[in-house]
Amino acid sequence: MYQQTQTYLVQLTALLQKHALWQSEPIDADALLSSTPFCHDTMAFEQWLQFVFIEKIQQLITHKQPLPRNFAIAPMAQMMLINKAGSAEIIELLTALDAFLGEPNE
Repeated sequence: MYQQTQTYLVQLTALLQKHALWQSEPIDADALLSSTPFCHDTMAFEQWLQFVFIEKIQQLITHKQPLPRNFAIAPMAQMMLINKAGSAEIIELLTALDAFLGEPNE
């Protein structure tokens, strides 16, 4: 479970970098204090993927903590990445990740 999830994170990172949606400089710490879903009031969706989602899931994997189950990131990606480079590839990967973490495969 952890290994496959790690593979998805590596693939997601590569896609964000490939399509110039990866930010090389750290995000402002205040942006991380948002209490709205996907921090949509303080950052772009691709920033949320990089600085919140990937970071959090990576920490869970590293510390062998339970991974989140039954969530849906792909629908938000469909709305927020419209007309952005690589959106179809990123949405496809997130759809697969949503499905994988929704399966009872502990």
